[in-house]
Amino acid sequence: MTEILRDKASLRQWRRGLPETKRVGFVPTMGALHAGHVSLMHQARETADVVIASIFVNPLQFGPNEDLSRYPRPIEADIAKLEAARVDALFLPSVEDMYPPGASTLVEESLVSGPLCGALRPGHFTGVTTVVLKLFNLVQPDIAFFGQKDAQQCAVIERMVRDLDVPVEIRRGPIVREPDGLALSSRNVYLSPEDRAAAPLIYKSLLAVRTAYQGGEHDAARLAAIGLGVLAQSGRIRAQYWEVRDLDSLGAIITVGGRGALLAVAAHLGTTRLIDNLVIGGDS
Repeated sequence: MTEILRDKASLRQWRRGLPETKRVGFVPTMGALHAGHVSLMHQARETADVVIASIFVNPLQFGPNEDLSRYPRPIEADIAKLEAARVDALFLPSVEDMYPPGASTLVEESLVSGPLCGALRPGHFTGVTTVVLKLFNLVQPDIAFFGQKDAQQCAVIERMVRDLDVPVEIRRGPIVREPDGLALSSRNVYLSPEDRAAAPLIYKSLLAVRTAYQGGEHDAARLAAIGLGVLAQSGRIRAQYWEVRDLDSLGAIITVGGRGALLAVAAHLGTTRLIDNLVIGGDS
């Protein structure tokens, strides 16, 4: 059975009870768990002695016109998935417990959080780094697992951990996809049947650019134009960005060099915003 810890006091008591020799793996989530989350839990189970997950829909990372109020919260189904994945404990705090009255301290990363989603969602990554550092302080994990689908989030957290000397190893889990290529996301449930049918073009645009790169096209602007051209095949997809970026800084590049690059896309289908990415070149 997965032990459910509903507040910080319970979590601290649970953590103090663990032997110092036990290696703790941590999978932070916002719930609405799918196979991508479960793959991270399996990765943690294979790596650590004790596995803890968290479910917390963090209000700090939602903008005023985003989907905080309707974000899916199927907690009973989530707990069943955690138990099936042999997760030892779940931290399930309230907003009031995580952010007590008068809380005014924020954690801001100022480089890799700037472009891509950071440019479109002001304050989003400050909300992410603030809650993740709080969770790290509470859980005190040895290793934490994040999904590559949120590549910019991974980069921001890695930079925060490096810059602030947080003693946590960050590991990325690969993107898990539907058979037609759509990256698994808790927000996929929002898609209408028509939008769901169009959504695989996002991944197809990434594959088309990878093929062009492998065929000798290394100009970043031309590669991005190819990706946008694929998305344009469906009138339902509204691209927010389609970018070719440096793997580490996420800064703009002119050509894809030997180290490779990150292909990153964000798009709307109806009212649903989806993101996806692919690494090209280097060891990919």
